[in-house]
Amino acid sequence: MICPTPCLTAQWRFYFVPHSTGVSKTFLWSAATAGLLLFARSQSRQHYDLRRKSVLITGGSRGLGLVLARQLVSKGARVAICARDEQELERAAADLRARGAVPLALVCDLRDRDDVERMIAAVNSAFGSIDVLINNAGIITVGPLEEMTLADFAEAMDSNFWSGVYTTMAVLPGMRSRRSGRIVNITSIGGRIAVPHLLPYSASKFAFTGFSRGLRSEVAKDGIVVTTVVPGLMRTGSPRHASFKGKNENEHAWFSIADSLPGLSMDVERAASQIIDATRRGDTQITLTLPARLAAAVDALMPEFSGRLLEVANRCLPDPGGIGQRARKGFQSTSSASPSILTALGDLAAARNNE
Repeated sequence: MICPTPCLTAQWRFYFVPHSTGVSKTFLWSAATAGLLLFARSQSRQHYDLRRKSVLITGGSRGLGLVLARQLVSKGARVAICARDEQELERAAADLRARGAVPLALVCDLRDRDDVERMIAAVNSAFGSIDVLINNAGIITVGPLEEMTLADFAEAMDSNFWSGVYTTMAVLPGMRSRRSGRIVNITSIGGRIAVPHLLPYSASKFAFTGFSRGLRSEVAKDGIVVTTVVPGLMRTGSPRHASFKGKNENEHAWFSIADSLPGLSMDVERAASQIIDATRRGDTQITLTLPARLAAAVDALMPEFSGRLLEVANRCLPDPGGIGQRARKGFQSTSSASPSILTALGDLAAARNNE
């Protein structure tokens, strides 16, 4: 803007230049101070060394848990894994021993608080302490709401929510006494967006996501860092062990294909690497896969639009019927569509990762 007279120019300078300059200086100093604090904080977190740290991974016998264990032992960590299936657990332990590790493998039903406390005591006895807890264990039941029972919701809460609460509460006293520790909670994009045909799973993951975010705020004063991991679809091979209800073959087909397609799903080795990096940095939250980040952003910014999309998606999924409220595992629900070329990457991941 060009002022018509010197007087107006002088008035503009008098009223605005000193004031704006002062505001600019204050803003710049504040921004610089905040930037330095954030940089110093990020640098201190990046140096969390996993060598010789004792790490407990729940659900560590297969899939993401096993891949995390492999990568952590390669970084010099001492790893304990737990699972319900003794044979799966022994295969996973043999896999880790073949890589030069000396893993501690413990059978544990994480739904049982007493069993959890016994397992935590055994890890503390063997390693002296638990420096990092990775809550990874969980179950998935797929099918329409009409075929779900109250028992399905209770089982999902026990396996996906209470199991993580039990392990967390059991490790907190030791971490508090040392004023150090990291807790990593593997939740799900299903804990941010309620995907159709996964209602018990989503409800339990919403609960666990809320617990994880609130936990971080409460234990930061004790020197404990909590990271919430929100994965989208990962190529782990897990559909073989998921439970399917209703038209189980059709439910298994859409779920296993989506879980295998590049672009929609993520390579589990890359996912594990990003989770470990987030653990070292002490991130508040990390969302894995671009589709999951986009879905979360759309749901946050345009909830009505997101809700309409999910309604349309639900209409495209299988109707109730089939085996009804009975459940079949993925390996019992195969069809001409799955396994097929569309699930090839997921099938290869299953063979690699003890699924």
